[in-house]
Amino acid sequence: MRRPVLSTYRLQMRGDGFTLADALELLDYLDELGVTHVYLSPILTPVTGSTHGYDVTDPTAVSAELGGPDALAALSRAARERGMGLVVDIVPNHVGVEQPALNPWWWDVLKHGRQSQFADFFDIDWSLDPDGRIVLPVLGSDDDVDALRVDGDALTLGDLRFPIAPGTAAGSGAEVHGRQHYRLVGWRNNVCGYRRFFSITSLAGLRQEDRKVFDASHVEVKRWFDEALVDGVRIDHPDGLADPVGYLRWLRELTGPQAYIVIEKILGVDEALEPSLPVDGTTGYDVLREIGGLFVDPAGAATLTELSASAGFEHTEAPRLEAELKLAAATETLAAELARLRRAVVAATGHDHPRLPDAIAALLTHIDVYRCDYPGLAAMLSAAIAETVAAEPELAAPLQVLAAALGFEEPATRLQQLCGAVTAKAVEDCLFYRDNRLVSLNEVGGSPLRFGVSAAEFHHSAAVRAQRWPTAMTTLTTHDTKRGEDVRARIGVLSQVPGLFAELVAGWEQAVPSPAPDSGLFLWQNIFGVWPVDGTVDAELRSRLHGYAEKALREAQVHTSWNEPDEAFESATHDWLDAALDGPVAAELTALVARLDRYARDDALAQKLLALTVPGVPDVYQGTELWEDSLVDPDNRRPVDYGVRRAALAAGEHPKLQVVRSALRLRRDRPETFLAGGYTPVLATGTAAQHLVAFLRGTDVLVAVSRWTVALSESGWQDTELALPPGNWVDRLTGAGHCGVIPVSQLFTGNPVALLERTDG
Repeated sequence: MRRPVLSTYRLQMRGDGFTLADALELLDYLDELGVTHVYLSPILTPVTGSTHGYDVTDPTAVSAELGGPDALAALSRAARERGMGLVVDIVPNHVGVEQPALNPWWWDVLKHGRQSQFADFFDIDWSLDPDGRIVLPVLGSDDDVDALRVDGDALTLGDLRFPIAPGTAAGSGAEVHGRQHYRLVGWRNNVCGYRRFFSITSLAGLRQEDRKVFDASHVEVKRWFDEALVDGVRIDHPDGLADPVGYLRWLRELTGPQAYIVIEKILGVDEALEPSLPVDGTTGYDVLREIGGLFVDPAGAATLTELSASAGFEHTEAPRLEAELKLAAATETLAAELARLRRAVVAATGHDHPRLPDAIAALLTHIDVYRCDYPGLAAMLSAAIAETVAAEPELAAPLQVLAAALGFEEPATRLQQLCGAVTAKAVEDCLFYRDNRLVSLNEVGGSPLRFGVSAAEFHHSAAVRAQRWPTAMTTLTTHDTKRGEDVRARIGVLSQVPGLFAELVAGWEQAVPSPAPDSGLFLWQNIFGVWPVDGTVDAELRSRLHGYAEKALREAQVHTSWNEPDEAFESATHDWLDAALDGPVAAELTALVARLDRYARDDALAQKLLALTVPGVPDVYQGTELWEDSLVDPDNRRPVDYGVRRAALAAGEHPKLQVVRSALRLRRDRPETFLAGGYTPVLATGTAAQHLVAFLRGTDVLVAVSRWTVALSESGWQDTELALPPGNWVDRLTGAGHCGVIPVSQLFTGNPVALLERTDG
């Protein structure tokens, strides 16, 4: 009998660093930690040398670099022997095509065109080219066609290699290219002959709405469940599919009713997950926002907003900026997708309008979710159209053309797919690198406009999740988070000391002026977030910070960008960063960390305990059972030292590891409490009651955490009390016993958190 999924531990698989055999060697450690299920990043065959696995080239086989099917079977068998299981990340939306020869389906389509047996597998725009060829934007410029060379059965240019159709190999490279089923063009043309993952040309979209494509691309996944190798799957980016609801229904049929299925569905702050979906819930970005926001002190909003404005970012203008970024994403970055949508509208209605692209782009600025065609969001698109017409009456006519087309499948689908891509490129990949008020808020699924989460909101959201999605995933860190959980916790403490931080930043900018105050303020917070307690910046951290700064600046697209790097500005930023790391500011950073680190760790422990005990199934991202200082990818996919973690587990003294181990083992001991036990807030009374958040799971587990502990350290708990439910309670973290009404100062002796278990039945 399969053990229910009570917790997961995420492992980032990579052929050159962490294989299925390595995962097997960790099972004893994870079992001792209390984990019930090992959660693997994608294991199907990716591009050779892939460091993440989301560029699958052969979805029909487990990656040989990771060990192949035998290694998966061995891992599954060993996990079962321990009463554990496996959850695997799968990628239905797209496959990797950067190296066409590695993807047999893509290679065949390029070689045979529409006659390929796989021609319908990909979402190809056959009408884009006048001759019906697939347009591939892979060249530096169109002129590079003249440099193509014939090499046997392939056309080559540097590392690029493409197939030659049978009987077309005679002549120069350019002449042969003219006879192919594809046309190579410069990437700056903003055209693309197939649906991509957002704007990533190396990832081509699959047509999972076609049953034969679904069956072919899930043959290996089906084998996993037929042979009982895995217990569940995580679905990457379902919003990119033509029909997410239909896809998930097919998947549920394939996996069976007991399989654990969670989806990477990034919800808007006010968006509820579609209740009809046959899944266990999301991967937890909504919970991440709620937990992290609970420790942001709203009293710091005004000062930090003023500091942000002084650095050139008007936070009150963020909604307008978001709309501008969405317009730019739709009309520039995703111009190819917008043009294809326009052609679909014209084909469906027989009507066009010169401002149709403007109308579509404007409409997308009024949709605050990734896509709005889920049944529960049926009214959202009409409301967005109404808002667009009210704001820009001159767009009423082209919007009428669009509305007429939305009764047809293709334009309706492409609008929704474009909506998600625009949102991701504008918000996550740009706005979140510009907003510098409090960067710990700039997280996937979050909203920097909302300065924290009240206890009331937190309690209500948790109670709703307990009723409707009790086995949704909860998390604090993933491979996609902009900063690791402990980095966010430390940055969040700045909301408690906003005046101090503003004063220090002013001094730092005088001592070491940043090339631009807006990016400077953004980077100062991140530097503080990872600054070592002892102030020692080694070569590795220096390199990581330089890499992060470059990525952050390019994503922000204010002073430089990926497509148009400003070498002078980037060089100045690197010089500034070195000056900050090596000069007098470094001592002040060390002093600030020394002053605030204890409160950051208090918050880190508290948010970790919440993530492990609130309604849902907690995921521990690799390595985060100890303190961690990761930034955005690829920084958060660095190798994890499990020797250090094994030693810490054996010693039993590390506070964060103790919280993780205690909570995971309690979940294993009392599965019904956490899977179906409900959620009840427990309210404190007294002077410092606002600093405590507590709740009951079922009738036998009570969780309490402290927050905003900078001010609390000065005032103390004073007369604050917590009335425990009837019974005798023992703290799993300290062994202390409690009953009745207790002073909170007594509850938190030595710890900022408490995990109480009722011991009298």
